[in-house]
Amino acid sequence: MMKTNYLRGATSIALTLVGASLLASCNGPPGPKPPPKIDEEAAKAFVGGVNKDLVSLNREANAAGWTQQTDITVDTQYLNSMVTEKYLEYFSRKAGEAKAFDKVQLDPSTARSLKLIKLGVSAPAPADAAKRSELATLSTELDAMYGEGKYCTGPEKDGKKTECKNIDELGETIATSRNYQELTDAWVGWHSIAKPMRPKYQRFVELANDGARELGFDDLGVLWRARYDMSADDFEKEADRLFNQVKPLYEGLHCYARKRLQQRYGKDKVPDGKPIPAHLLGNMWAQQWSRVYDDLLKPYPAASIESADRLLQKQKWDAVKMTKSAETFYTSIGFPSLPQTFWERSMLTRPRDREVVCHASAWDMDDKDDVRIKMCMKPVEEDLFTVYHELGHVYYYIHYKDQPVLFQDGAHDGFHEAIGDAINLSVTPAYLRKIGLVGDVTPSKEAIINQQMKMALDKIAFLPFGKLIDQWRWGVFSGKIKPADYNKAWWELREKYQGVSAPVARTEEDFDPGAKYHIPGNTPYTRYFLSFILQFQFHKALCDASGFKGPLNECSIFGSTEAGKKYGEMLALGSSQPWQDTMQKLTGTRQMDASAIIDYFKPLEGWLKEQNKDQSCGWE
Repeated sequence: MMKTNYLRGATSIALTLVGASLLASCNGPPGPKPPPKIDEEAAKAFVGGVNKDLVSLNREANAAGWTQQTDITVDTQYLNSMVTEKYLEYFSRKAGEAKAFDKVQLDPSTARSLKLIKLGVSAPAPADAAKRSELATLSTELDAMYGEGKYCTGPEKDGKKTECKNIDELGETIATSRNYQELTDAWVGWHSIAKPMRPKYQRFVELANDGARELGFDDLGVLWRARYDMSADDFEKEADRLFNQVKPLYEGLHCYARKRLQQRYGKDKVPDGKPIPAHLLGNMWAQQWSRVYDDLLKPYPAASIESADRLLQKQKWDAVKMTKSAETFYTSIGFPSLPQTFWERSMLTRPRDREVVCHASAWDMDDKDDVRIKMCMKPVEEDLFTVYHELGHVYYYIHYKDQPVLFQDGAHDGFHEAIGDAINLSVTPAYLRKIGLVGDVTPSKEAIINQQMKMALDKIAFLPFGKLIDQWRWGVFSGKIKPADYNKAWWELREKYQGVSAPVARTEEDFDPGAKYHIPGNTPYTRYFLSFILQFQFHKALCDASGFKGPLNECSIFGSTEAGKKYGEMLALGSSQPWQDTMQKLTGTRQMDASAIIDYFKPLEGWLKEQNKDQSCGWE
């Protein structure tokens, strides 16, 4: 029906133009050209044109972006900057043109497509060509500055310090060292790489805000929040509501961790009632604490829950074997095997001969079958979970590839991040034992608490960090946080939400937000916070679909094609409808909710209350 109406409209316009031409030949020069029609058929034609254009434009942008991130040179940065400018120009132009249909009565699919065009990039370019070029250059430069970042110490040669460490090496120090000064040096060293980013980032914000305002948004943060099928203010309230659901559990975990860290480092370095120094939690950003689980935070050292690290290394699991393991899980629930090009074109380990951005990411290179991941994998459990997560993105790409290009995305961006993490919740000790990566688990209360703690150090510890990143950026974009207060506001939020503090004094000479990839990379971060809520909702729904009966934390859907079928049906919808409708397809509810997290960690919640009852919890 839609196609027929469109063709009829096109024929009518063509006949009118022919008639006008004949009249012109008889009656002298033609009059002024009539304005184009602004109606539903024109809107559909406009959307169809954008979907067609994006096939080749996305392919070009992804090829340039992939090349730059897997081989950082002056030339690849230049080429990526040129393509980025072209991409930004296209979306800015089309977003402006889409506003012509704002008052036209449209069908839901066309209306949604036009909305997504306006929200198509995370930093819309201003219409001014010089500003657009400057924004594209800044985006590329900031991304490269992070990827090339190194902390260098002496001795010097030709005026340059020769002993340099990248984020992999410094991050490993943070994860494995228990020497307070060594940890401090690694933390300060990595954060020093962000200082030169500060003026570039400030200018980037100005330009991206200009682009957002030209599209009708107050600032870039309002544009980002507009992606969630509700008003920006309502979404901010929704994020607060979700965080408040899980806040008591985080506070209990924080209190327990501080007590254990005091035992290792002393109360002079980890005082009662104060934030925890951020470099003591096993992660450069204190966003997840699992790397200090085994020796510092494990509740019952004698109980038989172990990390997969030992056997991954003993059995010589390499990056390919780790990725094949993840693929096998997905195929066990009825998903297809990965295409051969995935294995030929992905980057699974850090190359020896060039600079790359090692931050793990999944890539949908075209609207067909060229899917890839980019990682610098090592045989450690953390990277095993990461590759299971990244394949969640890849399988989302594969499931929605038949949607129009504008709908080839997650229902909202939190969905995309939650898909693989929901699968990771099924990577239970029993599953790891099945694939030979941990020894036999002796069922006991102590073993259950150990496993819950290990999970909580990833899943619960992350939640405040996941929320505060964009709290900071929304303030920066809106102007509530002034450039002169960038670092001060950053640490105020980190203390408020995470209860962590900088290990050494910080000033506005520093730019600590830039030491986290997603800031210079301009990747919205609330998606990760939402995904850590959604993954538990998805996990519960999948476990129900598989017929599992028992504690939620013991469920694995490995081998359940019933669960896989229900999951696949949701993934195939992409972003074609409001996320509330898509969520209902899997979970039966239209609201994000953290109650599944509380259910999952019920054993740990009770245990933490008992452990903390005589402690001075909280922080000023």
